[in-house]
Amino acid sequence: MASWQEIENDNPEFAARVKSLFEAGTNKTIATLRRDGSPRISGTELKFDAGEITFGSMGGSMKLLDIRRDPRVAIHSPTLEPPADHPERGPGDAKLAGVAVETPPPADSPHEGAGFFHVDVREVSVMYVGDPADHLVIESWDTKHGYRRRTRK
Repeated sequence: MASWQEIENDNPEFAARVKSLFEAGTNKTIATLRRDGSPRISGTELKFDAGEITFGSMGGSMKLLDIRRDPRVAIHSPTLEPPADHPERGPGDAKLAGVAVETPPPADSPHEGAGFFHVDVREVSVMYVGDPADHLVIESWDTKHGYRRRTRK
């Protein structure tokens, strides 16, 4: 697992692209695991703060119960539609997966029972339409390979 700071240090340009895609809108989508192992999709917000990716969850929420039982998560950036006539001009989307590590609540938190987390990152990816618009470009970083760039037709 890695902190966000490690990814920024390893490949600043890739990290900046990922961060900009996640920061392009407030609402992200998080996948957690239910008790029976099936996925649960929920909305979330997250921040890139002091070399970490952080997020919170309301007290008593199913998402919070899922994470406390099994901390593996996947998070998807907001989806931004590319121009219909020029898909290669679209920003693409970003995803990350890792383990949510619970942290103490902020001293001034008004949210009783809420959970606060940072993500130990296992993998991060960005996918977008290439130029010309006849292929996809997949950029990724993971703990085994580091940064990679691939294309797919």
